[in-house]
Amino acid sequence: MTTTTSNINELIILCKKGNQKAQYDVYNLYYKAMYNISLRIVKDSHWAEDIMQEAFLKAFTKLDSFKGEVTFGAWLKRIVINHSLDNYKKLNKEDVSPLDQVLYKVEEDTETESNSIDFSLMQIGQVKEAINNLKENYRIILTLLYIEGYDQEEICDILNINPGNCRTTISRAKSSLLKKLSA
Repeated sequence: MTTTTSNINELIILCKKGNQKAQYDVYNLYYKAMYNISLRIVKDSHWAEDIMQEAFLKAFTKLDSFKGEVTFGAWLKRIVINHSLDNYKKLNKEDVSPLDQVLYKVEEDTETESNSIDFSLMQIGQVKEAINNLKENYRIILTLLYIEGYDQEEICDILNINPGNCRTTISRAKSSLLKKLSA
C-alpha cells in the first residue's frame, strides 16, 4: 500500500482527535526513519530508540501546533533532531564541551576555498564510518548537511549558531572528512 499525502493528512486529523489506531499507523509509517536520524546523532541504538519514542510522544502531544506549513514528516524530523541533540548534549555534558564553545568563531581571514567532496567513488560505509570518527561538532554538522539534507540556514537554526560559524565549521569539517577519507 502506498501512503499518500491525503492519507497522512487524514491520519493526522484522527490523531488530533486522540485516535490511538491512527497514532499507531503514523508511528509505523515514520519510526524507522526517525530512529535512523536519532541514531546518527547519538550513536547508540538503545538511546536512539528511547529518544525516538519520546519524540513521538512529544509530537503527538503537540499536534495542535502542526499547521501543515511543511510536511508532517519534516515537522516530525525536526522534533527528533532537536530532541536527539538536546539529549546528546545533556548526557555528554561532562565529557564534551558545549557545542557552541566548540564551534569555531569566524576569523577575519576566513578561508574561501571550496572543499567539494565527491562521494561517487566511495562506499557508503566508508563515508559513514569516516563521518562517525570526526569530532562531535563536525560529525553533527555534516550529518545534518549531507545525510539529513538540511541547508546552512536550517543548520544555523537547529544548532543555534550564526551563519559565519556554520560556514566555517562546515568548511573545516569537510577538510577533516577529506583527510580521513584519503588516509
